[in-house]
Amino acid sequence: MTNNNFSGIASFIWSVADLLRGDFKQSQYGRIILPFTLLRRLECVLENSKEAVLTKAQTVDMALPEESIEKQIKPATKTDKNLSGLQFYNLSKLSLQTLGEQDIKANLSAYIQGFSKDAREIFEHFNFMEFVGLLDDANLLYKIVQRFANTPLSPSDVSNHEMGLIFEELIRRFAESSNETAGEHFTPRDIVRL
Repeated sequence: MTNNNFSGIASFIWSVADLLRGDFKQSQYGRIILPFTLLRRLECVLENSKEAVLTKAQTVDMALPEESIEKQIKPATKTDKNLSGLQFYNLSKLSLQTLGEQDIKANLSAYIQGFSKDAREIFEHFNFMEFVGLLDDANLLYKIVQRFANTPLSPSDVSNHEMGLIFEELIRRFAESSNETAGEHFTPRDIVRL
């Protein structure tokens, strides 16, 4: 990916802010855009192992403690491209593409609850469901979900390093829109290379 491409993807993601104008404060944009970006990236990373995970989940007793369930499900995340497997998964049959327009808030909540514990905690840290409720109240949730559902963030399109650059650019833009000093959230490239 070229520098222009990573900036282009970051700009495309940040363009979601255009939908938020008027209903949300600029300081809230990042609290919506960052978790949705993460959600899409996680969804793309899990895409190759999704069917195997869902198949394995049918054989697991879901009444067991969550740690036991994770030990049984995680091996199903192994793929030809990732022989060691992933440290997270999602047991929901839903995706951002299939949430639908009706009951989207409930469907998105169920989708988030389908993630393994560590991934769910990230969304809890963002207070994601609170902002999902606000988006739903403003009749913006479906539009935002559709915008992110079509964002190409799979590892074959965007490497982990490039994804880090995109997140850093989004955080910088979030800080600027909040009238904070960009340096508070942005690490200059020279420091990263050093």
